[in-house]
Amino acid sequence: MKYRLLKVSLLSVTVVFSMLANAVEQSLDKVSVIVDQGVVLESEISDLVDGVKQGAIAQGQALPSDRALRTQAIERLILKSLQMQMAERMGIQISDPQLEQTIGNIADKDNISIDQLRKQVQADGLTYEVYREKVREELITGEVTRANVRRRVYITPQEIDTLVNLINQQGAEQAEYRLGHILIAVPSGATEEQISISRGTADKVLELLNSGSDFTKIAIASSSGPKALEGGDMGWMNVNSMPTLFAEAIQGEKQEALIGPLRSGAGFHVLKILESRGVEIVEIEEVNARHILVKPSIILSDQKAEQMLQEFRTTLIEGEEDFATLAKIHSEDPGSALKGGVLGWNDPSIYVPEFKAALSTLKKDEYSQPIRTVHGWHLIQLIERRIDDATEKRKEDRAYQLLFNRKFNEETDTWLREMRDGAYIELLDKKDL
Repeated sequence: MKYRLLKVSLLSVTVVFSMLANAVEQSLDKVSVIVDQGVVLESEISDLVDGVKQGAIAQGQALPSDRALRTQAIERLILKSLQMQMAERMGIQISDPQLEQTIGNIADKDNISIDQLRKQVQADGLTYEVYREKVREELITGEVTRANVRRRVYITPQEIDTLVNLINQQGAEQAEYRLGHILIAVPSGATEEQISISRGTADKVLELLNSGSDFTKIAIASSSGPKALEGGDMGWMNVNSMPTLFAEAIQGEKQEALIGPLRSGAGFHVLKILESRGVEIVEIEEVNARHILVKPSIILSDQKAEQMLQEFRTTLIEGEEDFATLAKIHSEDPGSALKGGVLGWNDPSIYVPEFKAALSTLKKDEYSQPIRTVHGWHLIQLIERRIDDATEKRKEDRAYQLLFNRKFNEETDTWLREMRDGAYIELLDKKDL
């Protein structure tokens, strides 16, 4: 009997201690901040502060007081809560496959495997599950921010032009050229006839060079310039150190380009860009093609659509049909059918992979075999290829991206501040007031 009473008493004490432990645990994870329809827990604040401290210790950085750290952590968590609530209202979600792909990309960027990343996360004091959810939250807050801020960013053509000019100036300061120079001199006080003869000689020199004659030999034989015996080689020069006439003339020109004749008080100059460095030249291959698109349907099977285009190909090769006529009658691509299937000059990368791959194998005027893409069956003819200078387009794209990033960051700060100001925030812990 005594044993039974003792057992019951011990059990009661155990239950009491268990309840007290749970109460202590719950009190540690109390609600610290009410944020509109959400809350910030004390444990979230503590975890964030501890994480910042660990990072600072690892990097040897000094930190402000615990109170200042706590204030910053609370502000960060308030903004995250507001963003997550907005994401829920907007229906923004990150699926598990998307999450795993992102984590895979993080591992690839660090040149480690997923297992190594998992071990690294655990070594940092996090469980892998917690890490996954933190990554998910970052993806969601990133999406909701982009969705709300992107439409607030406006960039004018004038802003792009101004920045492109600045990029050009900076690039010009870094660019260096090794120029070949031939001077066909004009005597001081020359008559119109003498000037005309010199001009004719300069034109003849340029004609010979365009025909493949050796620049060095012609420079030694014909140039009146100071570097004639060196084959006209002026050596490496920055654009700011060469004559203004030359600097202006070579802008936008490529290596091996012949320039001139340029008129100055000394005579007529012919230049050749022998080499360049620090000069950004972007070239892309463009293709002009045409196609006939046939889409399979309930009436027209996949096999019949392919066979139909195969028959078109045969008749075209034999000269029995005209491509433009077939495209206008049969092609189901409304954008090109009325143009006889012509797609115009484009970077091949804009096309779907199968279409792009087919184009890469074609020679001028050649027809492809029927190919299947997500759009249907295509018969393609390559009209022509060309190399286009995309340097200015690349500079414009770069200028736009620089402006966008700068304005996006500015607008993000404004948007977050507006969202914070319009929210109901209540700090429940008196020490945070």
